[in-house]
Amino acid sequence: MRKSWAVLAVCITMILAGCGYNSFQRGDELIKSSWSEVLNQYQRRADLIPNLVNTVKGFASQEKEVLLGVTNARAKVGGIQATPELINSPEAFAKFQAAQGELSGALSRLLVVSENYPQLKSDANFRDLQAQLEGTENRIAVARNRYIKAVQEYNVTVRSFPSNLTAMAFGYKTKPNFTVENEKEVAKPPKVDFAPAPTKP
Repeated sequence: MRKSWAVLAVCITMILAGCGYNSFQRGDELIKSSWSEVLNQYQRRADLIPNLVNTVKGFASQEKEVLLGVTNARAKVGGIQATPELINSPEAFAKFQAAQGELSGALSRLLVVSENYPQLKSDANFRDLQAQLEGTENRIAVARNRYIKAVQEYNVTVRSFPSNLTAMAFGYKTKPNFTVENEKEVAKPPKVDFAPAPTKP
């Protein structure tokens, strides 16, 4: 009897392996680890923002709109709970993606505005924060690329035959990914109007 169960277990294992079951498990774990790294780098960026805003405020307090834009965008990102379920919900993922894109744009505008303040640009603390931010943005790009590739491979497995049969049997579905449109928007340089305000007659 035990021998029969052992043979049955081996057969089931071979069937599941041949239909992509193990690939789904590996893919899911890779996505989770890649997503954790994305979140770690986004959190690293968020942690830099308060010091960056305070430093800029010390030299360019009149740039209230830009400073407020960064603060509000950071608060919006912080208001989204990045739970493990988020990467399985297209709607929640899109909301998270949009909030992070908004923060990226707000930070870009802040850095562009800083070009108008030589004393700020020469401040050692600002230069250090700017360097940390640039390094973090690079890490975010690397982490996002790893996540994108992991999701692409997983989604191909979900759609391909015969693994798509396993996907249907176990309820595996394609996962949302960062969109090309969002990548273009993040990479787009911010438009800032430095024209002087009209003087009163």
